[in-house]
Amino acid sequence: MQPLTFVIMGRNQESSQQIKEALQASGRARVLAECDSQDKMLAEIMRLRPSAAILILDSSNPEKEFSFISKLVGLHPGTAVIAAAPDASPALILGSMRAGVNEFLQIPLISEEFQTVLRRVAELRKEEQSSAGKVARVIAVFSGKGGAGVSFLATNLAAAVGAPTALVDLNLQAGDAASFLGLDAKYSLVDFARNRSRLDDSLITSMLTPHSPQLSLVAAPNEAHEAEEIRPEDIPEILHLLGQKFNCIVLDLPHTFDPVTVAALDLSDDIILTLTLDIPGIRSTKRALKVFDRLGYPRQKVRVVVNRWAKSIDVELHKVEGHLGEQLIGFVPNDYRKVMDSINLGRPLVYSEPSSKIAVEIRRIAASLIAARGETSSPQPRKKLFRSMFGRQAPTTALELSTLPDNV
Repeated sequence: MQPLTFVIMGRNQESSQQIKEALQASGRARVLAECDSQDKMLAEIMRLRPSAAILILDSSNPEKEFSFISKLVGLHPGTAVIAAAPDASPALILGSMRAGVNEFLQIPLISEEFQTVLRRVAELRKEEQSSAGKVARVIAVFSGKGGAGVSFLATNLAAAVGAPTALVDLNLQAGDAASFLGLDAKYSLVDFARNRSRLDDSLITSMLTPHSPQLSLVAAPNEAHEAEEIRPEDIPEILHLLGQKFNCIVLDLPHTFDPVTVAALDLSDDIILTLTLDIPGIRSTKRALKVFDRLGYPRQKVRVVVNRWAKSIDVELHKVEGHLGEQLIGFVPNDYRKVMDSINLGRPLVYSEPSSKIAVEIRRIAASLIAARGETSSPQPRKKLFRSMFGRQAPTTALELSTLPDNV
């Protein structure tokens, strides 16, 4: 579920802080900007296009506030407007409603009323997105250990989507997505972070590195020390603004649960958890699934994909699924020569070898993700999928899962 995004304006710091803390505690909202003037709020709403704007009213000059509400509603009909005030009078509430606010919050906040307002904002946002016909889907590609082929899978998945897509390299100290795409990136994610307060469509366009008409890259920093300039709080706004420009955003993530990575995982609609069928790979995948559970991610958000699959691998797939408690929804075949040729050429395999088994399977995974947009995941049944792709399940048991403890 896409998070709700908010811009707040108010001179009463105590009231602003209370609303901000309530939004953050809800688990479904992100505060993109805090404003101290009406002009600043109008500019930020035009730039960020948030789900809602919250105005903490000045009861000493209500007519000025009502006039601003009317102006805001007229200029930005796609943004819900919420008025708030400490101990508001009936006249202030009624005047705000007549000016066009969607909701009114009394301060101190009442939990039940606040949750009701969030639900109504979510409903309004859903209607707005349906009429607009586009909401970017955020797909994170992650593995619990290095060397699982995350960057290869992420770049090829982004290339296979077939719609305007941004690939964001969040492997901040060792990102290689640019070389996988054969690009020399002039700008990187650190430039987005440095210019966060003035990011708009034209500036974003100038800092993207285009690969094709359908695919653009936000590169990792060129220097490892620049990673320190990127903070977890930068990620929601950057992804939010990219989401207004692209149909899909693919995140190439490192294999650690650092704060920036967790911020990106929080905002993802789908997590492609990349698994290699060896004991370290299975152990790290089980561990990552447990971390996702602790982070409160629903299991339908996580899709386990096997990379470097070969029929000769001695493991019973249903035992792997049983050990992980998760269905395997994709199997990217192992072909070292084709993969290395693709990487050395700087051209995704789905472009350079579109009929290869690897490319066919990556396109199938991409299509299943896009088809599941707005729906509960319904992966192809395991038995049918295994048989259609490989003809049979590997019957051997050389990789003995009983040696792996459940509490890894």
